[in-house]
Amino acid sequence: MPIQPGLCSVTFRKLTPAAILDLACEARLAAIEWGGDVHAPHGDLAKCREIGEMTRAAGLATPSYGSYFRFDPAGLAFEPVLESAVALGATTIRVWGGTVGSADLAPAERARLVQAAREAADLAARAGCEIALEYHGQTVTDTNASAAAFLEEVHHPACRSYWQPRTSATLNERHEGLEAVLPRLAHVHVFEWTGQPIQRRPLSDGSAEWLSTFAILQRTGLLHTAFLEFVENDTPEAFLRDAATLHSLLAEPPSPVA
Repeated sequence: MPIQPGLCSVTFRKLTPAAILDLACEARLAAIEWGGDVHAPHGDLAKCREIGEMTRAAGLATPSYGSYFRFDPAGLAFEPVLESAVALGATTIRVWGGTVGSADLAPAERARLVQAAREAADLAARAGCEIALEYHGQTVTDTNASAAAFLEEVHHPACRSYWQPRTSATLNERHEGLEAVLPRLAHVHVFEWTGQPIQRRPLSDGSAEWLSTFAILQRTGLLHTAFLEFVENDTPEAFLRDAATLHSLLAEPPSPVA
């Protein structure tokens, strides 16, 4: 099954949903992950329904809700996030694994994160949805080993993972991380960042690496969305250029992964 091209709305936090939809249609994308921080706020069900309807009217899917909800004792309740995802029409809810890196996470704190993830996954499943963890630094998924282990610890069919390249990792390390979460993979975030401090580059600069990454995804035989997330200088022009590159990469026939 092919990978479909999409866009994270947080790429353009300053644009309206209508403007983002126009760009996505111009770029011939298939899906949008709407962000809960600006465009589709938690608890604003009327706004979420409106955006969901606008997206479907434009011929695009909403497979993912970028909720920015964190499993954190001081965090918000999960229910308003789930209600917003349902109003939006999203089936996967992107969540964050706490606020502390895995190396600094005490066993008792990790156990609390596991329990919180199970409870959220239970609620999501009852609503016909699933949660999926952001694959990110300074959270429980900040290393390949911790990300894979946490999914095993939660061990819930409605708890999955996103994936994105770690900028400090080698290609082999990136692929090892992807392989580790592949059985529970929801979607991927696509960008080309290099250096320290991080610089955003054209997606075409990483074409060879992304081709090999997409070859791994295609082995699952499942439909995943490759969401473009953040572009050089945050400009629509850079986004349209990267979208054209993404189409070209996804059109390449699958090749064996070394």
